[in-house]
Amino acid sequence: MKAYELLYFVAPSTDEETRVAVMKRIETALAQGNGVVDNVDNWGKRKLAYEINGLTDGDYTLIDFHANPENIAELDRVLRITDAVERHMIVHRFDRD
Repeated sequence: MKAYELLYFVAPSTDEETRVAVMKRIETALAQGNGVVDNVDNWGKRKLAYEINGLTDGDYTLIDFHANPENIAELDRVLRITDAVERHMIVHRFDRD
């Protein structure tokens, strides 16, 4: 398995129940491919560099995890179809392999 980092943000007006549901959906997608979440770091509300979908702020979460490369496409698909997630980025961390 390889080390990855996922950074995503939701609208700051999103309720806590929806945020927990997004996190659970990510964990489920990783678990189906035998991935392991190493660390979850909630950055909180941050100002966006430019307006995205009418938002000027976002509530960011950073997740460090290990997964097989074949499962990253599925995780990306899940994040793209999750309405609460405004934007996301998955990066392979070569320094943590």
